[in-house]
Amino acid sequence: MDSLTQIVLGAAVGEVALGKKVGNKAMLYGAIAGTIPDLDVLSKYFLDTVSATEWHRGVTHSIFFSVLFAPVFGWLVWKLNPKGKASWQDWSLLMFLGLFTHPILDAFTTWGTQLFWPFKTRLAFQSIFVIDPLYTIPFIIFLVLAMMQERTAIKRRRYVYLGLVISSAYLVLTLVLKGVAYQKFENELQEQGIAYNEINTRPAPFNTILWMANIEKEDVYLMGNYSFFDSQPVVFREYPKNHELLGDWATNDKIKRLIQITGGWYTISEKDGDLYFNDLRFGLISLDGDENQFAFSYRLTPNGDDLYVHETPKLKRDAKRLMASLWKRIWGN
Repeated sequence: MDSLTQIVLGAAVGEVALGKKVGNKAMLYGAIAGTIPDLDVLSKYFLDTVSATEWHRGVTHSIFFSVLFAPVFGWLVWKLNPKGKASWQDWSLLMFLGLFTHPILDAFTTWGTQLFWPFKTRLAFQSIFVIDPLYTIPFIIFLVLAMMQERTAIKRRRYVYLGLVISSAYLVLTLVLKGVAYQKFENELQEQGIAYNEINTRPAPFNTILWMANIEKEDVYLMGNYSFFDSQPVVFREYPKNHELLGDWATNDKIKRLIQITGGWYTISEKDGDLYFNDLRFGLISLDGDENQFAFSYRLTPNGDDLYVHETPKLKRDAKRLMASLWKRIWGN
C-alpha cells in the first residue's frame, strides 16, 4: 500500500501496543516502524532495474526481517527514551507489530510481498489497489480522533480499535468482491465460448467497483474489465504474447528473472527496432478502447552478450488519461 496508509496502520498498532504508557509517542514510533520496510525503494539508486525490482517488497517485507530487526529498533528507541515508562521489550513489541503488519497489508495488493523470504514465493491476494481511499480515509479519521483524547481515555483506544476493525473488515470485503468479479469473468468466458488456460483478476486503481482480468490462452492474452454497474457483456481484447521475439535472449538471466517477477504474465512488443517486456499484472496505462501501452514496461537494449533493462517512465499526462477513463468506466458500460 501507499506510504500514507502504512503510516496510519503503523501508528494504530503502535497505539494498541504502548498508547497507555507513552501516549502519542506510540503512534509516532509505530508510524516510523510502518514506514521502514518501504525503504527498499532506495535500492534503485544502487542496483540495476531488474535487481531493484526483485528487492522491492522482498527481504524488508518478510517475517525474517520483522523478527530480526524489531529488537534492534526497539533497543534504539528505548535508548532515545531512557526515562520513559516503556521497557526495551515494550518498544521491541511495538516495532515488531509495525514492521510485520506492513507486509501483511501489502499482501492484499497486486504486487504482493515475499513474506516468507528467503523463499521466493510472492504472496499476492490482488484484492486491493495500492491506493484505496475507502481503506485509508476512515482509518485516518479515527486515528486523529484518538490523538485528540487523553492518553488514558477509554475513547482513545475505542477510536483506534474502530479504525482497525473497519479497515480490516474492508479488506475482507475486497476478497468477497474479488470472488464475485472472478465468477462474472468466468461466466462471461463460458457464455462467449472462449477456451482459456488461466484467469488473473485484480481491482482497477483507487476502487473495488471496477475489476480487471487477464486471461491466458495458447498464443495470446485476453484483457477485459467489469464494473458492478455494468449492463452489457464484458468485452475482451487480444494481446499477442510474442514471446518468440526474444529469440536467443529468452535464456538471458535478466529475462528469466523478469519472467519470474511477473509470474509468467508478460508480452513482448517491438517499437522502432527496440523490444519491450510488458508486465501484464498491472494492466494498461488507461482504459480507452484503443490503448496498447502497459503501465509497467521495460525496454530491452542489447549490450554485447548482455541486456540493459530500462523501465519505461510514467508521465503526468498518462495519469490524467487514466483518471479520466477510470472515472467514466466505473459507472458502467
